[in-house]
Amino acid sequence: MKLRSLWKGILLVTLFAFLIFFITAAGCFAFGCYISDWGRGWSAPVAQISATLTRGEKGYTFSGDDLLGDRWAMLLNQEGQVVWSQNKPEELPEEYTLQDVVSFTRWYLEDYPVLCWTREDGVLVVGSPKGSVWKHDMNMEMSYLLKMPYWFLGIFLLALVGVLGLARAALGRWSRQEQQVRDAARSGWINGVSHDIRTPLSVVMGYAAQMEQSPALPPEEKHRASAIRTQSQMIRDLVNDLNLTMRLDCDMQALRKESLQPEVFLRQIAADFLNGGMGDGYNLEMDLPQTPLPRLLGDPFLLRRAVNNLLTNCVRHNPDGCTICLGAKEEKGRLVLWVEGGTVKKAQSPEPSQPLDSEGEPAHGTGLRLVAQIAAAHGGKAEFRAGPPYRCILRLPFAKK
Repeated sequence: MKLRSLWKGILLVTLFAFLIFFITAAGCFAFGCYISDWGRGWSAPVAQISATLTRGEKGYTFSGDDLLGDRWAMLLNQEGQVVWSQNKPEELPEEYTLQDVVSFTRWYLEDYPVLCWTREDGVLVVGSPKGSVWKHDMNMEMSYLLKMPYWFLGIFLLALVGVLGLARAALGRWSRQEQQVRDAARSGWINGVSHDIRTPLSVVMGYAAQMEQSPALPPEEKHRASAIRTQSQMIRDLVNDLNLTMRLDCDMQALRKESLQPEVFLRQIAADFLNGGMGDGYNLEMDLPQTPLPRLLGDPFLLRRAVNNLLTNCVRHNPDGCTICLGAKEEKGRLVLWVEGGTVKKAQSPEPSQPLDSEGEPAHGTGLRLVAQIAAAHGGKAEFRAGPPYRCILRLPFAKK
């Protein structure tokens, strides 16, 4: 859905860019035609003025005063002499050389912008007031002229890339802002629900513990109280995992990394897990190398949480007991940490050694997803196998020396 919206935004921006390009090109063309009067100002009026100047036995007759307006005109014969004029400024000479004619034909005649028209009896010169018309001579080699379309195309593509880049940045910023709003709303909702669950859950766990230790209750009732307390603890762990998963998803959990010695760290986790009580039928073994492993830079709270989740999964999914192995080794410059034991069942019976999805299926909840998130937050990767035996492998980078 997000990809489709992105492509729609890119298409919309592209269409706008083409529209801007064509409007700009059409506007430039129309403006150029407007200021040049479609070429009529340099050909048709002068030709019409020339047509109104006729030569008779008594000299020249001119009937184009309306066409001339505030301009002036003069006719030069083949020798460059002025043989007829109308409103000609007094400071202009009565005779011109060939060099003079060539010069004012291209530029100005004494700062007067002029137009010229060739006749059988000479050259008709029509001038405008000073400062009324801007004239500029422009020359271009044909090879450059033929390359102009490519230049315009290149400039357009460059502008299009710039527009698309800005649009992408804007869309990315809007998307991040929307994501932040959604994350904040989700975080607030989960925190509120978690807070509302904790209080009644604590009450249930407290009463269940009292009933479990009460000498007045028969063993069957104590067993039920113990089951209530155990399931309540599972709900508490689920709520804690849900909060932590949400914080890792939204990059709201700051990593407090410390330098850890893997063997010492894992032995502490194993000791705490054994002291917490695993029940009958469970055996925890450790597989650590004889030589010290390189130090690991990580958040001890999150890594402890990940390993505890894996150990708890082995116990939870194997009620009849199993042997659990916690080990670590160095492989290809990375720390390989694994937990193995029993079988973690999926909603449907898996094939032997079938990979487990970490996206939170009903059988294993958010536990494996949280482990995968913690591994990713440390620049590593988690792999899960349903078994038998169940096996999880964490590949984590060592601390840089």
